[in-house]
Amino acid sequence: MEDFELVSEFIKTQRPDYFSLLYKRYSSKVYSKCIFMLKNEALAKDATQEIFTKIFLNLSKFSGRSKFSTWVYSITYNYCIDTIRKKKKEKNLFSDEMDDAPDIIEEVNDEALLEMEVKRLGRVLEMIPSGDRAVLLMKYQDDLSIKEIAEILNKTESAIKMKIKRAKHKAQKVYRDIFPNQ
Repeated sequence: MEDFELVSEFIKTQRPDYFSLLYKRYSSKVYSKCIFMLKNEALAKDATQEIFTKIFLNLSKFSGRSKFSTWVYSITYNYCIDTIRKKKKEKNLFSDEMDDAPDIIEEVNDEALLEMEVKRLGRVLEMIPSGDRAVLLMKYQDDLSIKEIAEILNKTESAIKMKIKRAKHKAQKVYRDIFPNQ
């Protein structure tokens, strides 16, 4: 069965086996995203349970306007960002830098990011702001469209394009600073 069918059947019948199928399909993806964002196994396990509780309680609100996976990703992403914010209140990890940032003239090609070695790319991603890291991972690791990212972050598509452009620029600058001879 497709995700939308499982959701519909669960809402109609309240049979737990339908929700179990959704859980089996998405629990490892949600956990992986949580572990990557939260960088703590125990927090990621707790977050995964909390996220599926939210999904369970709000399943009737899923309208089908987007893919179910996008809806799950949105809940996961927002939960993790909220957790990070609570954990590190003194730091503004997901500030909306788009309003204050100067315009960037130079376009950074996707190839520039893709050419970085995996280990080096990991170091670079750790050093850029979490909001920039998240938007790059949504685009390149999770292969989400601009439209899907805009839905998840509740921004316009043009704002997401600019955020990605600026995040790529920051990643390239950090890469050059860390690995000047490359």
